[in-house]
Formats: sequence, structure tokens, C-alpha cells
Amino acid sequence: MKDSKILGWDEEMRLVSAAASVLALLFFAFYLRHDSVLRYGDAVAHINIARRVFDSKTPGVLQLGTVWLPLPHLLMIPFLVSKAAWESGAGGSVPSLVAYVFAVLGIFRLVRGSLSLLPGVASRTAAYLGAIILGANPNLIYLSTTAMTEPLYLALFIWAVLYFCEFIQGFDTGRRSAASSLEKCALCLACAEWTRYDGWLLAIVVSIAVTILVHVARGYGQNEATLGRALRNFVLIVAAAPTVWLAYNWAIYRNPLEFATGPYSAREIEKRSATPGFPAHPGSHDVIAAGEYFLKAAEDNLSGASFERGWLGIAILGSALSLLLDRRLAAFWLLWLPFPFYALSIAYGGVPVFVPSWWPFSYYNVRYGIELLPAAAVFFSVGIYFLSSMVDRRPAKALIVVLAMAWVAASYVSVWRAQPVTLREAWVNSQSRIALERELAANLRRLPANSTLLMYLGDHVGALQAAGIPLARVIQEGNHRTWRQPSDPAGLWERALADPGALADYAIGFDDDPVARSARRHKLVPLIIVETPGQRPATIFSTHTLGRE
Repeated sequence: MKDSKILGWDEEMRLVSAAASVLALLFFAFYLRHDSVLRYGDAVAHINIARRVFDSKTPGVLQLGTVWLPLPHLLMIPFLVSKAAWESGAGGSVPSLVAYVFAVLGIFRLVRGSLSLLPGVASRTAAYLGAIILGANPNLIYLSTTAMTEPLYLALFIWAVLYFCEFIQGFDTGRRSAASSLEKCALCLACAEWTRYDGWLLAIVVSIAVTILVHVARGYGQNEATLGRALRNFVLIVAAAPTVWLAYNWAIYRNPLEFATGPYSAREIEKRSATPGFPAHPGSHDVIAAGEYFLKAAEDNLSGASFERGWLGIAILGSALSLLLDRRLAAFWLLWLPFPFYALSIAYGGVPVFVPSWWPFSYYNVRYGIELLPAAAVFFSVGIYFLSSMVDRRPAKALIVVLAMAWVAASYVSVWRAQPVTLREAWVNSQSRIALERELAANLRRLPANSTLLMYLGDHVGALQAAGIPLARVIQEGNHRTWRQPSDPAGLWERALADPGALADYAIGFDDDPVARSARRHKLVPLIIVETPGQRPATIFSTHTLGRE
């Protein structure tokens, strides 16, 4: 039976936790100071979705909207109550920073706990190596300082796999902790299902594996009552998360699949932006090409150009060795699940991934490749563990570990020299947006402090955030009853568009959005036009002064 310290918190876990916490805080301070925390447009959107739940003309859970799953926004809310934390974006970073620490801890505990029946020094060395690979990755570090959802999902993903492995271990040894591990696994899966849709595939695969294991165990005389309760609780917890989300979408949008088929879904957005006669994006309806683009994105997240091929090669070698030499580690293969999920999403789900070195030579969703980082960290460290176990002399074992660490260090240095690809993606795609929002914010600050604004928030809510204008002063597209389809004539948003002067003092329109069209219909006077290259112009209208015929 394993020492409980191996599976729980001890001095080594506290050491890893402290190191990860210090690293997270240092880089957060660095990126906050260098104006990089709010570079991702999605990060700005996540922050303001969370803020709208309590800072809105119609506050409440309906402001969570659809498409994006709710857990990241719910976790951000307490940290965005502060106006300063909202304006700076710092409040949205807190869940990601905490998730980063838990992700590093999870990798350490997963590797150490799974190899702990074998020599202690070797398993601990492998665990530290895995934690370093994950925790020192420049792209994960940057993402963890933002309000993006990838760090939170990775932490939940890792801990779900960890508790599943501990369930199997306890299951094999007959420990009572097996049922507890299974319930913790279910809770992690449920939270993952409410964070990213990747979690839905993970939950399905783990549920199938758990069901098979429980039924096989019953055939070998395991305690049927205990196993039955554990399986029942597991299924109920895992099924609850998607069920609640589907019910929410049905109740609010009258479509349980609104997040997948509605106007804001990835598929519908791609249809609107597609160019006739050209493929929607690389890999569209081609699962092989889609898989290649995702693997390329993963390589870009793992290292610079000189080292990227070696990472996946060593990880694949570690995967093979884990099956050949210790089949108890088969559960680690769950860490490869992001590959089929994203290959299918790119091919058939309307999800594009652009990498800078392949056509169309741009940056878009390249950060998705970070989802293979746990697999790379675990299988790289496990591969080194098995390779070192094949030699007898300590100097040879030490040399293998030193060479592995040197490879990791050189690889990550190459990333820092080129700048992390996720940071490059964020900067390249935000330059024109941020330029427009900053200029617009400067003009919005000049408006009376008690004025009411009419504005569509889907594209440039960052201007209000930068100006420090409370969202409760703004009439926006979420201020209506969404279950009234196709529109809600009695809703605040619809009434304001129908008669801007009756409900708002100023209207901010972008090109041909609903507010701009309403302003033209009512012949509102444009006060200021803000234009920046690469963005639709923004116009501030007065709603109380009519233009001439």
C-alpha cells in the first residue's frame, strides 16, 4: 500500500506550490506593467461578461450569455467588484493564476504518485521534471496572467486525470479512498465541462472507462454496494453540468444547442466571414490537415523552431514506453484527448487555427496548442524516467536527466528569444482594436458623468472598460428578454433602438451595427468619428439633437 504522503500534501508539494506561486506573481506583475494582460480580445470579453452580472441595467445570470461556458465568468466575479481590478484586468487574471499553480501541482502529484511504487528518487526526479516542463512553459505563463480560459481548463483536466489514476490505484489495492477519488474526479470533470467544451469529450471518455472498470471489478468480487454508489454519484455529477447548460440554453434562448448553432457560435461566425469560392479555413472538412495544424500549434507552444519536432517525438516515445513497461500508466493517455477534439473541431466545427509559418501565415487560435502541454510534460518526464531506469550506473542516470533538463532549458530559451507565440498572437491581433478603443475611451470620458449611453458591446466593450464607465450606464444588447424570439419589443435594448432620445443621451455606433442603423433612421447628429486602420469607424451621436433633412 502506498504511503499516504505520496498521494497527498507534503513538503515537496508545498515547495512546488510556493515556487509556482512566486513565478506566477512575478510574471503577472511583469505583464501587467507591460500592458499585456488585456491584449486578447477574448480576455476583455470574459472580464466584461463577468462584470455585467452585477454591473448592468439588467443585472443577473442572463448576462452570462451563451457560447462561452459559465464557470470562468462566475469565478471572476468576486475579483471584478473593484473598479480598479476591472479597469486594469487584474481581477480577471486571478482565477488563471490560481489555476496555474494547481496545474503545476497536479502534474507533480500525478507523475510522482503514479511512479511511487518504483524507486523513490527516480519517481521524484521525474515528477519535478514534469512540473518544470509545465510550469516553466513561456506560453502557459503568459496565458495564466490573463483572463483566458485555457489555464483553468488545463488545471481541471490535469486533476481529473490525477483523481482517475488514484481511483484506479485505490481500486487495485482495495482502499476505501477509491470512491472518494472517483467523486473528486467527477467534480473536476463537471467543472471542466463548465469551462471549455473539450471537457465534454473528456467526461465521456472517462465515464466509459469508469463504467467498464466498475463492472469488471464486480466480476472479481469487489464490494458491489460501494462500487455501485461510487458509480452512481460519478454519473450524476458528470451528467449534471452539461444538462444544466443545455437546460439554461433552452430556457433562455429556446434552443438547447444555441451555443453550437446560434448566431454567435463558431460555425455561424465562420459562415458570415467566409469568402465565396475559398475554403473557410485550413483543415475545413479535412480532418488530416486539421490534425496537422493543431499539432503545429502545439509545437509552436512548446518550443522555438529549432526544437519543436523533438518535443512531440520524445512525448510519443514516453507514451509507447508507458504502455510497454508499465500498463498501470495507461490512464495517462487521456492527456492526448485534445488532439482528436481539436482535429474534429477544426475540420467540422468551424474552429480555425492559423499558425504563423503555415498558410495563411497569420495568428488565430494558435494558443489552442497549449492543450497538449500536459501530455508533453508527463510523457517527456516518464520517457526520461524509463530511459534512466535502463542503465545501472548512477552517473549515466544523472547524465540522462541533465541532458533532458538542458533540452527543456534550451527549448524554452528559444521561445523567450522569439517571444511566446501566444503573446505574439495577442499583440498582432490587438493592435488596431486597442488603438480604436483607447481613442474612443478618451472621447467617452468627456461626456457627462451621469449620461446614459446606447452601445452594442459585442466588439468594443474594452473602450468602456478603458474609460472606467460603469456598464450600468450603458444600454446594450443584453438588456432584454432573450427568450422572446425573434425579438423583445418591450425589452430595454429594443425600445432604445426604436427611440434613442427617450432612453439614452448618447449613442455609439460602429459602421453598420444596430446602433448605427438606428442613428441613421432617427437622423442623429454625429459628434465625433473615431477612425483607426483595420477597424470599423466608431461614431458618437447625440440623441437629443436631430440632424437636418
